[in-house]
Amino acid sequence: MIAILDIGKTNKKCLVFDEDYCIVSEKTTQLPETTDEDGDACENLDLLRRWVWNAILDILENEQWIIRAINVTTYGASFVHLGSDGQPLTPLYNYLKPFPNDLKKQFFDTYGGEEKMALETASPALGNLNSGLQLYALKYQKPLIFNQIKYALHLPQFVTSLLHDQYFSEITSIGCHTMLWDFRKNDYHDWVKAEGMAAKFPPIRASNKVVPVSIPVSAGGQYHSFQLGTGLHDSSAALIPYLACFDEPFLLISTGTWCISLNPFNQESLTPEELSQDCLCYLSYEGKPVKAARFFGGYEHEQAVKNLAEQFGESGDFYKTIQISSRSDAAVAYLKFMRQLVEKQAVSTRLALGRSPVRRIFVDGGFAQNNIYMTLLAGAFPEMEVCAAEVAQASALGAALAIHPFWNDKPLPENLVSLKKY
Repeated sequence: MIAILDIGKTNKKCLVFDEDYCIVSEKTTQLPETTDEDGDACENLDLLRRWVWNAILDILENEQWIIRAINVTTYGASFVHLGSDGQPLTPLYNYLKPFPNDLKKQFFDTYGGEEKMALETASPALGNLNSGLQLYALKYQKPLIFNQIKYALHLPQFVTSLLHDQYFSEITSIGCHTMLWDFRKNDYHDWVKAEGMAAKFPPIRASNKVVPVSIPVSAGGQYHSFQLGTGLHDSSAALIPYLACFDEPFLLISTGTWCISLNPFNQESLTPEELSQDCLCYLSYEGKPVKAARFFGGYEHEQAVKNLAEQFGESGDFYKTIQISSRSDAAVAYLKFMRQLVEKQAVSTRLALGRSPVRRIFVDGGFAQNNIYMTLLAGAFPEMEVCAAEVAQASALGAALAIHPFWNDKPLPENLVSLKKY
């Protein structure tokens, strides 16, 4: 069996999968946030570390299971800065924290402008969401602390380091709108080296590799040995079940607050026009570019439903019973909104499609259960096979699949992803 720590900003989960990738245990908790020195909300590292250890020990000490491997997946754009003693030097700054305008100007003036840097790093300028700029700000705002940094770890690798005291970097975190990676050279960007930051990143370790670990699990001196993965960025991990199950080219629309169209089969470089329309590239766990386009679709839907429910005196979930042929005032208004929403979705998705050979579109997340969205989307792409996809705990499953050979002797099951064609 394998245990996965799936750490989101809100929910922290510990899951156990058996060799057939069935979830045999799932525990979820929420940890209260703390604040950084500026009073901005941020993750409480002390609570997180305590939760990681307690969750792992609970799993390892459970005699029902023999845990052969552990892996980690977390939200991205978050650095933990360690000193020479292995202890964090700063809070885990929130990527929504405002980025100083003077430093933004200084950075882009120094390195050739916003458009040039965005094209080379395959990422729009997003402030602290460009996690590399978090280090840049630290260097110029708090140079004494910057100089004390032994290792800067993205959050997945910080969590794995708690279990083995080894330090690695990993490509799905480096390649996630960080502005650290030069997609043309397939290496850290020149600015990273010029600012003396490359030395603060430990060696890059492959996403599908493991480290043997043995930790004490009881007062009697017993140790439990297992294989520990490198850790993954959650968006890239969620793509792995689809890459594992489907050989033909596909595009995945991952829907939540953001609707993100992910195309692992589009090898075209980003253009300035695409960047201006919120396109970027991720790196897959195999180190390959994944063209992505996003828009705020889930948030727009949430706000529209709230407003329409108030306007027509309906419950907050009134839209769930609406059909394409419904004719009530609330239904007509909702259908009009959904047609506009799916038009925006189609524009965003076509940016990610480009000239790639994709002929299948999968949708997962909240909108996969919305028949109106799915029906309209299928109508917007008549040349495509459009399917609602269902994957239980996609990010956690992807983290387990990434290191499959090190814990699982069985072949991959054929039913990891269930599809409903529209």
